[in-house]
Amino acid sequence: PPDPASAPAASTAPPPRALGPPPLGPISPSPRAESGRPSAEEPGPKECDVPASTVLAPLQEALAACRPTVKKQVCDDIGRRLTVLGDAWAQGKLSAPVRKRMNLLVQAELQQQHWDTADEIHRSLMVDHVNEVSQWLVGVKRLIAELRSLPAAEAAAPPEGSAEAAPDQEEP
Repeated sequence: PPDPASAPAASTAPPPRALGPPPLGPISPSPRAESGRPSAEEPGPKECDVPASTVLAPLQEALAACRPTVKKQVCDDIGRRLTVLGDAWAQGKLSAPVRKRMNLLVQAELQQQHWDTADEIHRSLMVDHVNEVSQWLVGVKRLIAELRSLPAAEAAAPPEGSAEAAPDQEEP
């Protein structure tokens, strides 16, 4: 009988893992949950109505940190693409999922130097929203790559002189 013969083969094969499109939410929700910010736990408009400056200011600061070591032409190109991002954001041309993921990319991953997670978010944006992000996301990706290659002392606050950042370490 064909049924008993096919049953063992079917039971040894693992079930398919993913059926359908990838989720539209953040790739890795754990950094947001650990951040302790109440807005990270509240779904809805609060995450989508983030001002452009919340995302653009840290990107501009990161670009400024790269300028001493990265070629002027590369920095200028990144700067132009960040301007395109800012314009699109200000004109309401970015969908809520794009704004939410860019906020997550910058606030949770880029600023904490979680480069691999930042790359994952970048890739998900490029795959899911290519028409919306193609003009400026290349600049964000290049900025991530340049930040990643900076010496640790330049990319982060220097640990030896950070009395204000870690007052607990001052006490004996």
